[in-house]
Amino acid sequence: MTDGRVTAVSRSATHTFGKTTEPVIRLLAGLGVEGDAHLGVTVKHRSRVAQDPTQPNLRQVHLIQAELHDELRAAGFSVAAGELGENVTTRGVDLLGLPVGTLLGLGREAVVEVTGLRSPCGQIEGFQRGLLKQVVGRDENGEPVRRAGVMGVVVGGEVRPGDPIEVERPPPPHRRLDRV
Repeated sequence: MTDGRVTAVSRSATHTFGKTTEPVIRLLAGLGVEGDAHLGVTVKHRSRVAQDPTQPNLRQVHLIQAELHDELRAAGFSVAAGELGENVTTRGVDLLGLPVGTLLGLGREAVVEVTGLRSPCGQIEGFQRGLLKQVVGRDENGEPVRRAGVMGVVVGGEVRPGDPIEVERPPPPHRRLDRV
């Protein structure tokens, strides 16, 4: 059964905030998106590299739901696929509600294992003022609520816009997503 669809795929060879949409991206097992600045076994996000460059790269692929783009546009922001740094834009899957370890089948062959939530940094304010408050808030207990998508590691394969998404949750007990 198909749970949703890929609406766009993006990558950037340099550490830019946004990524360029492409007709297809290739996911390399254990590494990430071919041609993307975050490709590698060890962490590539600059702030994480500064802390410890030997950390495993649990942020090889960034997925974001197109429904967030819709909400942001309704709130007056101009946001398109790839502009928030995501590699894969989806529709019809509650990415934020998935447990750690969920496998996302993207198209015929690609698989991504969800590792956690993206924790957006201040660069998002540089992109559009007020956007950070839209994607990070607080719940009734004062805990952060992150809505800027999920991160994952690559099992492998190619991904294209229009590809179906199948969700395979891990066996219980499920662990809620936290930032990675």
